[in-house]
Amino acid sequence: MNSSLTPQETSRKPRVAVVFGGRSSEHAISCVTAGSVLRAIDPAEYDVVPVGISHEGRWVLESADPERLAITADTLPEVDASRAAVTLANDSSTRLVVHEPTAVPRTLGEVDVVFPLLHGPWGEDGTIQGLLEMAGVRYVGSGVLASAVGMDKHYMKLVFQANGLPVLPYTVITSREWARDPAACHETVKSLGYPVFVKPCRGGSSIGISKVYDAHELDAAVEAARQHDPKVLVEVAAEGGREVECGVLQGFGDSAPDTSVVAEIQVDGAHEFYDFAAKYLPEEQTRLDVPADLPEEVSDRIRELSAAAFDVLSCEGLARVDFFVLPDGRVVINEINTMPGFTPSSMFPRMWQASGLDYPALVDRLLQLALQRGTGLR
Repeated sequence: MNSSLTPQETSRKPRVAVVFGGRSSEHAISCVTAGSVLRAIDPAEYDVVPVGISHEGRWVLESADPERLAITADTLPEVDASRAAVTLANDSSTRLVVHEPTAVPRTLGEVDVVFPLLHGPWGEDGTIQGLLEMAGVRYVGSGVLASAVGMDKHYMKLVFQANGLPVLPYTVITSREWARDPAACHETVKSLGYPVFVKPCRGGSSIGISKVYDAHELDAAVEAARQHDPKVLVEVAAEGGREVECGVLQGFGDSAPDTSVVAEIQVDGAHEFYDFAAKYLPEEQTRLDVPADLPEEVSDRIRELSAAAFDVLSCEGLARVDFFVLPDGRVVINEINTMPGFTPSSMFPRMWQASGLDYPALVDRLLQLALQRGTGLR
């Protein structure tokens, strides 16, 4: 596709396909994120089509009602797989086609840009980005490589280390290593020093993460992580560290990326770390300090490292970079998220709100960046 809309395309409102759900364990959070974005997109400026991907991978024409996609007291939202199926057709243009059992397939018209609000594998990891590249349709966010590397914490750390960016000591346990020589895996983890965090290597939303204090707890933690990913990351716990985050937005044209104010997460004493409940459940008491109460030079360092991490991975559109500020004053990168959450409690939109860019303006900027960018090599 061209890098900007054609005269024919500009004669109507750009059509945005908001894609959410997916096959990963972060399905529900993707739905919540989509509800927030659907609420924020200006219908006077964009024609919006909500497309859900079920747990099984079925694409359907979903409801545009944000309330249906919200977390309630006892229910996590999910895509309704019984709705009419949707396919992405690419002949003379990229179109969404709806398939209903008792009707002739009908088209929803050309798609100008996709907002892929998928979290985790089979979405945030470069897979849907590759599909959209093949279809020749613009999309919000990073391309295939940056999405894949950002999703895989192992390769993310390797790239950061190779470019001189600070990360915590870690090791990786593959499925083959765990099956062949678990004792050697134990020894490697022991060399890091306890406590450690055990994580699915390609996961998010703190799902499947355990804090491990000694070797007796390691097997159960590895198996819990392996329920979500056969490759497991084990890293040193940043004891006494402050957990802070910074948002990054791609600049227009060739300008440098913009960084938000830095924010800090203060987890309620009932949680050992920023787990799923602390992140997303409304009754949980997690305090988000936006902006964080940090010395100016520390905030400046975090923003500098955030922009560097964004550039090193060749990110596009947006990212959230997570850090620890250690008791000795060192700043280390925890991870980068190439499609951070947009839920009402999510840090990314809150940081940009505090930086002068409100939620609707943030969503509009991301859509405009995507509309101005072509697909293919760049």
